Amino acid sequence: MMHSLLLLISDIELFGADLFDQKDFIELLARSIFNFLIVGYIVRYLYYPATKNKDYLFTYLLISVTVFFLCFLLENVKLELGFALGLFAIFGIIRYRTDPIPIKEMTYLFIIIGISVMNALVNKKISHAEVVFTNLIFIALTYGLEKIWLLKHESRKNITFEKIELILPEKRQELLEDLKLRTGLNITRIEVKSIDFLRDTAQLRIFFFDDEQK
Repeated sequence: MMHSLLLLISDIELFGADLFDQKDFIELLARSIFNFLIVGYIVRYLYYPATKNKDYLFTYLLISVTVFFLCFLLENVKLELGFALGLFAIFGIIRYRTDPIPIKEMTYLFIIIGISVMNALVNKKISHAEVVFTNLIFIALTYGLEKIWLLKHESRKNITFEKIELILPEKRQELLEDLKLRTGLNITRIEVKSIDFLRDTAQLRIFFFDDEQK
């Protein structure tokens, strides 16, 4: 019954295009699930444990889904490699107005975009084994760098600091000691994000290594 219904729908055209193409739809479904599993693993189980930064989880996953479907669907109109590289460049220079993407987050962004473009635009000239192997290389390399080679994971927190007089460059050491005393963290460096002179407060980003807190 279902097979007959699919065959019937496959013969219907709407505005010059097939209403349903079973072969292409199954390929789209399989590839999208595979891509989401790969990207989801990298973002949730490699990136997040290392940074504890939830801000980019939403961004990375939705960018991956967007890039994948965009490339997959437009690949059928033969825009090919030039389009892929152009799209990669456009998404690769993304910046947020209030907070530029740090180097590590930008690197993960390139990985996510690269994997999504690759999984979407791969064609019959490349075997499934090669595609799976390439995705696994991305995972293995990222895992190795995050979990094995780079043993110390630098974490960060954004805090509101009210002793604005300590923000002066010449009082940086005093600021560092004050923050260590208050937070109980072995802080390695500090970034001043913004200063509110009306409220006499400053937005700071502190950096510390998780391993040293254990």
